[in-house]
Amino acid sequence: MKTFDVIIIGAGSIGVPMSFYLAKKGLKVAVLEKLASEGRGQNRAAIGGIRATHSDPAKIKICQISIELLKRMKEEFGKEIDWITGGYLFPVYDERTEKALKKLLIKQKEFNLNIDWIDAEKVDKLVPGINKTELRGGTFSPEDGSASPLKVAGAYLSLARNEGAEFYFNEEVISFETENSKIISVTTSKDKYSGGIIINAAGGDAREIGLLTGVNIPVIPDSHEAGITEPVKPFFKPMVVDIRPDTQSANYYFYQNKEGQVVFCITPKPPIVGKDTDSTSEFLPLVIKRMLNLYPRLRNLRVRRTWRGLYPMTPDGFPIVGFTKEIENLFLAAGMCGQGFMLGPGLGLITSEIIADGNRRYDFITEQLTLYRNFSGTEMLK
Repeated sequence: MKTFDVIIIGAGSIGVPMSFYLAKKGLKVAVLEKLASEGRGQNRAAIGGIRATHSDPAKIKICQISIELLKRMKEEFGKEIDWITGGYLFPVYDERTEKALKKLLIKQKEFNLNIDWIDAEKVDKLVPGINKTELRGGTFSPEDGSASPLKVAGAYLSLARNEGAEFYFNEEVISFETENSKIISVTTSKDKYSGGIIINAAGGDAREIGLLTGVNIPVIPDSHEAGITEPVKPFFKPMVVDIRPDTQSANYYFYQNKEGQVVFCITPKPPIVGKDTDSTSEFLPLVIKRMLNLYPRLRNLRVRRTWRGLYPMTPDGFPIVGFTKEIENLFLAAGMCGQGFMLGPGLGLITSEIIADGNRRYDFITEQLTLYRNFSGTEMLK
């Protein structure tokens, strides 16, 4: 049996950066992944946005750390991840949304988030040619940005291996052996492992992994589609997020990446529950209609491809982070609700400090994101 200090289940947006920061602390780390390589699940379906612009202290703090880590990735480690500090823009066209975002601004500033309300003229400068009919302004957070999900995953894999972390691909976890409320071994389709701490970072499979340990984790995936255009000369910088719902979608968002391609995604309404990742014929007509109405300059761009990924959702739209009561050495990093890419680096660093150092300064995060919370609320900007 192979023995480790920490075993991470899942080599995706959470598990890979987490393995690096834990190994960097001197822990012996193994990552178990049922697929053939890193980032083959939800990570490769992410569109690349990274924002600290949330409505709660836990996710704001985690993503602020993520942004700082990824901004320094090339300078500190020589890893090119296509980072861009373009900001996040939430344009507003109705009084109700304006009041809601301005009310949220007060709370966001209390949590040290760099964000402000800007008028319609400034919105137009950030996104030249945006539809100005009834445009009231919007909120803008200039420190947010974007990066390549695949390059970030590859960078962290390399860094983790350099620190001694071991990756076992094509190994599906099939059972756990427990004794006195602790997991003493993990059995995969190929081998058996023991670890002092077991981390469930299995993304869309987190609930199934949890049930193997007897812990019910309320994570139910739903499907979202995205697309990318041909590359063109840069003509706008921020991620544009339109949170106005219509009869078929809750919101949509798009940005231009470092290569000049416009990447876009939409949140369907009602949610498409399940693990189906086959693209549909409904996606492009739905999202293009909304995007062109907001930003007519996109009309001549040619779409290069589309794809479909999973949002591992919780009932309230917040992740689940922390140790379980039922299994004392089981740590959950699950239910990222489609934001695992932006949460991963920060959560990896925070988790390493919790596990390796016993650091208590992040208790407010594990208390807010505990499995044992009341899931009746919802996050405004999920």
